[in-house]
Amino acid sequence: MTVTRMEQTYHTIVHFDIPAENVEKMRKFYSELFGWKIERVEGPIEYYLIETAPEGKGVGGGMAKKEDPSQRPMNYISVESVDEYSRKVEELGGKIIIPKQTVPGMGHLAVALDPEGNTFGLWEALSV
Repeated sequence: MTVTRMEQTYHTIVHFDIPAENVEKMRKFYSELFGWKIERVEGPIEYYLIETAPEGKGVGGGMAKKEDPSQRPMNYISVESVDEYSRKVEELGGKIIIPKQTVPGMGHLAVALDPEGNTFGLWEALSV
């Protein structure tokens, strides 16, 4: 989702991912700690959507099994075009480490490193 207000687009965090060694343990932890609603999504991979506040009032997220022991939580920033912002990342000294991928029915993402090695995601929602 790109947040627009009076023709101005805000590039804000719109999604986060929490990697977990033990997904059930972490699901229980965050549900009990913050009252988050965490439910499995149907599909070929075990992935859970996180609702931090009712009716879409909070930033949503997801949780899945870690793919690598060094994997850390990641924030996704809303952009108008993953292609355009991927180019900008590299022009400004960053690096794209996962090129543009399609999330069927939702949008496109890419994963980048800033010049100091911090990981973040770019998210382009499908136009409705």
